[in-house]
Amino acid sequence: MTETNKTLYIPLYGKALVSRMGIILCDRKAEEIWEKESFPLGRKSKSKWLAYYMAMRARVFDDAATKAIENNPDAVVLHIGCGMDSRYLRLGKNVQWFDIDFPAVVEEKKKYFAENDYYHLFAGDATEIEKWINSFTDKTAIVIMEGVSMYLTKQQMQNVVAVLHSHFDKTVLIADFYSEFAAKASKYKNPVNEVGATIHSGMDSPMELVVNENIRFVQEWDMTPTALINQLTGTEQKIFNKIYAGKFAKGLYRMFEYEL
Repeated sequence: MTETNKTLYIPLYGKALVSRMGIILCDRKAEEIWEKESFPLGRKSKSKWLAYYMAMRARVFDDAATKAIENNPDAVVLHIGCGMDSRYLRLGKNVQWFDIDFPAVVEEKKKYFAENDYYHLFAGDATEIEKWINSFTDKTAIVIMEGVSMYLTKQQMQNVVAVLHSHFDKTVLIADFYSEFAAKASKYKNPVNEVGATIHSGMDSPMELVVNENIRFVQEWDMTPTALINQLTGTEQKIFNKIYAGKFAKGLYRMFEYEL
């Protein structure tokens, strides 16, 4: 797989770790895959603090996706850049769900995930969304992009939004973004560097994707909720709060929800 594809093992490790510990989220599939794959991550990538953070991010995305599905029960779910994530299994929702990623990732994922009447694997590159979006004829879509936008240029991300907006009658988009500063700083200090991946862009305001009146910024989601931090030990809570949950840290990496 390419260097960008290999970044999928970083959140996979985090979810497997916390699941074994019985905190933050339960992900037996992540445990199973990590036990078999055990991709050789670097020291930063296997930091327990990063593992906690990746797991919390996944849990908040789970909560956001659950809410979106409840509000739009007839929507198709497109999980773009799904990696080895098992969100469909964690949520247990009987909705039409498509895990979308590069062909090499999809082939890897087929080793561990079985398709059924609701769950499907689909090969597609976010930067070429125009080439495959017509495969979906639904009127409403819930689009999840976790850990994806930073590997696209800002123009490519804006194009994704434009294509979704023009294709579906309604789209709920849930995505996370680095700030401009975080994107620049990541060239020098970021675990993804250990697998050779490159961060391309950041975004300081959610309004940068609101390019017309039909695109609405709905809300920002807190990726480090107090209720999840409180599942750590007392000492861990203090350290984690300093690293990931302070005002400065929260400004570096944010999660936004839009309605198109």
